[in-house]
Amino acid sequence: MTQQTLDKQESPDQLSDILLVLDRDKKKIQAVKSIDEKGNMETVEPTKKNQNQFMRVDKSGDFFSNFFSNFFSQLKNPTNFSFFKVPAPLAIDTASAMQQQVINPTPEGKQLMKNHEVKIESQQEEKQVNQNNMETTQATPETNEYRYKPEQIDWETMNNLGLSKDKLEKMNLLDPLLKGYKTNELVPVSLNLGTAVTRMDARLSLQVNDDGQVVVAIHGIRKEPNLNFEFFGHKFTEEDKNNLLQIGNMGRVVNLTNPKTGETIPSIISVDRLTNELVALRTDKIKIPDEIKGVKLDDGQKQTLAEGKPLYIEGMISKKGAEFNATVQFNADKRYVEFHFDRSGSNQQMQSLGQTNQQNEVREVPRKFRGKELDDDQYNKFKDGQTVYLSGLVDKKGKEYNGYITFNKEVGKIDFSFQNPNKLKEQAKPTEAHKTQTAVNSEGKTNEATKHIKEPLKSGQKSPDSKKQQEQQEQPKNPSKSKGVKR
Repeated sequence: MTQQTLDKQESPDQLSDILLVLDRDKKKIQAVKSIDEKGNMETVEPTKKNQNQFMRVDKSGDFFSNFFSNFFSQLKNPTNFSFFKVPAPLAIDTASAMQQQVINPTPEGKQLMKNHEVKIESQQEEKQVNQNNMETTQATPETNEYRYKPEQIDWETMNNLGLSKDKLEKMNLLDPLLKGYKTNELVPVSLNLGTAVTRMDARLSLQVNDDGQVVVAIHGIRKEPNLNFEFFGHKFTEEDKNNLLQIGNMGRVVNLTNPKTGETIPSIISVDRLTNELVALRTDKIKIPDEIKGVKLDDGQKQTLAEGKPLYIEGMISKKGAEFNATVQFNADKRYVEFHFDRSGSNQQMQSLGQTNQQNEVREVPRKFRGKELDDDQYNKFKDGQTVYLSGLVDKKGKEYNGYITFNKEVGKIDFSFQNPNKLKEQAKPTEAHKTQTAVNSEGKTNEATKHIKEPLKSGQKSPDSKKQQEQQEQPKNPSKSKGVKR
């Protein structure tokens, strides 16, 4: 065993930082001990007596950034606190000095707290910027080639996380990592610092830091996406939040700002459904296929998907050969077009969310139907919700057929019928004879020619049709003789 290894085992304090917190309401500096499942933070007095209870965090910049983002996202009422990162050997003295600053502010104390303060937004931005210039937290390569080599990985760090090369290979995780993908499943991660052990489930990815070194990024699980802070300069609207929470995709292109270069980057935003991490993808990296499940996309449909909006497609063919319809949308985390099937009304939510912007609604109405392009007159009627007759449609066997289409604006769906739905509605209206029959039989109303008939009328019947009914109808005309009183 080398002296360096011995020093690491004997001096875990040299490897870790302590997280201090200022409760703004109580105006008190404490050392963080843990955080429970409900998001409540447990703290202890920063004294030598409690030193073994302090939460210790690997002082490595990348690990701390990942850890703190995950920690902060789980915290209940995070805006009530300010956090500070201090070296373990200096934690008690620094906490005491900070408490004095809270009680009696001085310029020196203010600078001390500023030097150690953990900036929430800067931590999130630094983490994202390191991930391939904000392309995405899933640095997927354009091809299936390998982006990294096994020898570029810091295996000592991996071993500290409880993940050896052999273990990653057995879990089938090394290959996607080397290709630049995030692991497609959560991985149990543990870190043993001698006096403290941290365990969590997370997705992993490999990224290049500012020094050109390949580092491990830990994408920890969050309770929910952090939508209350600006995301690279973008402030989420209520509609943005609803889309991300309900569907997982924001549904529009926004300009994000690289905090280091100031570059404005048009991007779409989605939620990593395994970790609740926000993922941005610049629009010039969006690749829209020419065809989805047998349906060839026109330029308008491609444009809709490229703008991050949902698109309803009919007539797709599954692997089993069955025809199906579904809403599709480009996902920034997965970096491909995903399907949203109708589960408990979610598909209807997709349609309504994607069509609230009136300016873009017209563009989402397709110009083609089953390969047949509408002329200007047909298209104008179609997008206004009117029924349009189409001839020359061709089925899968090459036979021509005709029909009627109507665009349902409420759900963004095309309704098709072989018969004119407007005439079907007219035919469905009750006739005058049917109205008379219903009124007499069910509503207690009368028809002069049949009002004394006691049995139900037949369909369309307006007069007595039997001797019995005729007698019933005429009987009231012959008033019964009054019986006299015998004297």
